[in-house]
Amino acid sequence: MRQRGVKHKDEIVKSCEAWLAKDPKALRGAWDTVFGNDHPIHLEIGSGKGRFITSLAALHPDINYLACEGGENIYVRILQKAAEAELANLRVIDEYIIRASEYFAEGELSGVYINFCDPWPKDRHAHRRLTHHLNLEEYRKVVRSGGFIAFKTDNDPLFDFSLEEFRIAGLEPVRLTRDLHSSPWAAENVMTEYEEKFSGLGKTINYALILLP
Repeated sequence: MRQRGVKHKDEIVKSCEAWLAKDPKALRGAWDTVFGNDHPIHLEIGSGKGRFITSLAALHPDINYLACEGGENIYVRILQKAAEAELANLRVIDEYIIRASEYFAEGELSGVYINFCDPWPKDRHAHRRLTHHLNLEEYRKVVRSGGFIAFKTDNDPLFDFSLEEFRIAGLEPVRLTRDLHSSPWAAENVMTEYEEKFSGLGKTINYALILLP
C-alpha cells in the first residue's frame, strides 16, 4: 500500500536525527558504541509507525532497541515518537534489512522481533518472507545463544509456512499459540498499531517464540 507523504519530512528527520542510525552497515560489530553501554540489543524488523518498539523502549530502559523500517514516509513517525519520549535506548534504521549479517556481527543481538511482516502470498516469492529458513539462518548468526526470535502475524497461511520453516531450520518454538490475546502470554504482550486494529475486528493473532541454543 502506498503511504501518504509526510509534510515537512526533511525538517522532522533533521530535528530527530539523534535517533537515526546513520550508515548502519558501518556499525556492524560496534552497535554498543551507538548506545554507549553494553546492554542487550533487540531488533524489530519492519517497525511500521513504531508503537511496539517505542513502547518496549519506554518499559525497559536497560535494553537497547533498534527499529528497522525502510518506508520513507513511515520511519519518520518512529523518530517522532522516540524524540517525544526522549528514548535514549532506541535508534532507527531507515533501511530494509535483507541480510542481517551485513548489519550485525555474530551474536551481537539478543533478540529479533518479526511483527506482521509482508506475507508475500505468491509461491515464487516465498524466499522473500522474513520467516523463510534462509532468513532464519541469518537471524541465528547475529542473535547470541540464549537470545530469541519472536514472531507475530494475523496471516494463517504465513504462520503455517513459518512453522515448517522453523522445522527446516532446526528451530523449535518454546511458545506457540494461534490466539495470542487469549493465551497465557496475553498480559505481557505489547501490541502494534496493526495488531490493535485487526484484533479489534475479531482476528486472532498467531504467535511463536524461539529461544536459540
